[in-house]
Amino acid sequence: MLLSDMKEGETGIIVRIGGNGALRRRILEMGLIKNAEVYVEKYAPLKDPIELIVKGYHLSLRVNEASQITVEKTGVFVERQ
Repeated sequence: MLLSDMKEGETGIIVRIGGNGALRRRILEMGLIKNAEVYVEKYAPLKDPIELIVKGYHLSLRVNEASQITVEKTGVFVERQ
């Protein structure tokens, strides 16, 4: 499944980073590497960009950039109170 297809509150493990050149390098430099866990926190009101949590920090990606990343969905995160 593509990262751009995940819904708010879902978690997944990055399986593959697509793209080429500068876009791929930029994505990797931001910490989106293979086997990293990613949590989709929310979408902007117009569904672009996506706010993610990766390695404990918040990251916003455009939907077309997120569509270059393949993830394996691991479930829905349940916030404990």
